[in-house]
Amino acid sequence: MSTDVQKHEDSMSTPTLAPHQDAPTGHKPAEGRVGAGLFDPKALIKSLPEAFRKLDPRVMVKSPVMFVVWIGSVLTTVFSFKDPSDWFGWTISAWLWLTVIFANLAEAVAEGRGKAQADTLRKAKTDTVARRLVGDSEERVPGTELKIGDLVVCEVGDIIPGDGDVIEGVASVDESAITGESAPVIRESGGDRSAVTGGTKVLSDRIVIKITTKPGETFIDRMINLVEGAARQKTPNEIALNILLASLTIVFLLAVATLPPFANYAGTHLTMVVLVALLVCLIPTTIGALLSAIGIAGMDRLVQRNVLAMSGRAVEAAGDVSTLLLDKTGTITLGNRQAA
Repeated sequence: MSTDVQKHEDSMSTPTLAPHQDAPTGHKPAEGRVGAGLFDPKALIKSLPEAFRKLDPRVMVKSPVMFVVWIGSVLTTVFSFKDPSDWFGWTISAWLWLTVIFANLAEAVAEGRGKAQADTLRKAKTDTVARRLVGDSEERVPGTELKIGDLVVCEVGDIIPGDGDVIEGVASVDESAITGESAPVIRESGGDRSAVTGGTKVLSDRIVIKITTKPGETFIDRMINLVEGAARQKTPNEIALNILLASLTIVFLLAVATLPPFANYAGTHLTMVVLVALLVCLIPTTIGALLSAIGIAGMDRLVQRNVLAMSGRAVEAAGDVSTLLLDKTGTITLGNRQAA
């Protein structure tokens, strides 16, 4: 397996690929919803409003190729209104708008499938009340109000309100919702077993935890964002292809811009609608339309197999993986075995 998949990425030794299991309640995500095809009618209808919301230029600009098509759609529509009898202009406008909406719809459907898995992750992230230490006393505050450096107390049955380090005490913690490990693990102050994750449950004793992450930036929050596609990391190939498509778009834009002088010299006239249609035919519109959806679909393919990819490189590397060999905790370790 590629070392990119096996590499650890943060201080909590969280694997780039982590098998995901639901909370100990035994609830499993609806396979029908997550595994439905791209052209599932229900998914298409549900994602259609989101596809229209993505017509916002602030969203479209993130995809250079489709942003150019969006501008062309606006221009051809304006010129069509100026000359309502020009059926050619109306036809071109309709096809361009359909192309833009199709691109947005493909991405919206892929994101929607990821949100179904994010709902199962949210079940492990409950809105807990934290017992924050203030001097020698305790005060109860919502877990969302905790800041970096706050000290909280957790006893038997408490849900740990946020990511942090144990600075006092020792306890067994149920981390099955995060790691898939069915047996409790020991967390104690000092050493490499002091890190705890928000959303896990204390099963014994009492510990004092120092919060190390801001609200909304915990491990589960990051996983939810990645699965939903809201903050996903693009794969290296996706980034390279984006740069190539943007470069080709600029080249063809310059090529089309030089056509009117040649047309005038030849004694003919090229309308703006014709120039826009030619530009859209030349630039790699189809690839640009599906690029982001393909990236999200790659992560969704792993999610269907209960594996959460925490980086774009991991998604790419996992494309060639057919079998995962995991240790008893369900994590993929570095695998750099050494003997003395």
